[in-house]
Amino acid sequence: MKQPSFTGVGVALITPFRRSQETVDFTKLEGLIENIVASGVDYIVALGTTSEAATMTESERAAVQEFIVETVAGRIPIMLGLGGNNTRSITDTIAATNFDGISALLSVTPYYNKPNQRGLHAHYTAVSEASPVPVVIYNVPGRTGVNLTAETTLSLARECPNIIGIKEASGNLQQIMEILRNRPAGFRVISGDDALTYPLLTLGADGVISVIANALPKETADMVHLTLKGDLKHALPIHNRLLPLINAIFEEGNPTGIKALLEAQGTIYNVLRLPLVKASKPLSNKLATLYNEFRG
Repeated sequence: MKQPSFTGVGVALITPFRRSQETVDFTKLEGLIENIVASGVDYIVALGTTSEAATMTESERAAVQEFIVETVAGRIPIMLGLGGNNTRSITDTIAATNFDGISALLSVTPYYNKPNQRGLHAHYTAVSEASPVPVVIYNVPGRTGVNLTAETTLSLARECPNIIGIKEASGNLQQIMEILRNRPAGFRVISGDDALTYPLLTLGADGVISVIANALPKETADMVHLTLKGDLKHALPIHNRLLPLINAIFEEGNPTGIKALLEAQGTIYNVLRLPLVKASKPLSNKLATLYNEFRG
């Protein structure tokens, strides 16, 4: 496989769990992957935030990664989520990780200890130098408590050849536009918010790492691909149809909402690991109703 461009739709893959003992349901995971691959998405993100990787054991994460690689079997690229707030621990983990079948690394900004911009720059420089595959930064201040500024992002983009893009989930359009306006050639700007994907694409972003695409991969891929081609006339109606479901799945957090929607589809059992809990009954009912309306 040639080096992926990471344009278009990446799916932030959930992890299905069994009802008994909350163990990984590999049968459901296989079905989910097969549907996603067949629906025309461009790549999969394994073990990101949406996967509940933070509540998995090290052996579970390794098993899930291996299973995803084997199931995808080279049909589309895989980006691996690997981040944390201890730089040395991350670089040690990178050194011990099997990157067979992995095309890139998605690494979230360090959380809880709230480094300043110099610390963030030094952190990502170390991750970039340690990684045998290209690195995509993940900026999500709502989860981490720290924002990677446009200035720091652009500095990393120019100074670290192995950093090839950013998943931007700050929700700060001015910041994202600054990155888009001044980024070096080839540096990917990827939406980290499903609801903002369409407007960001019209501003020049390269795609999305999507949560809703777990349940609606074809529709998400169609909307993104049409927008990237400049066919806004046909892309906008799809965006508008998706938007009520997108907004609803994040009402009680992620992956709470997307798992409730996948249950409404009959795709998985709606099981999460504490401290996450299932969607409330009102939200579950709302998602089922919205999904039925979406199907028409």
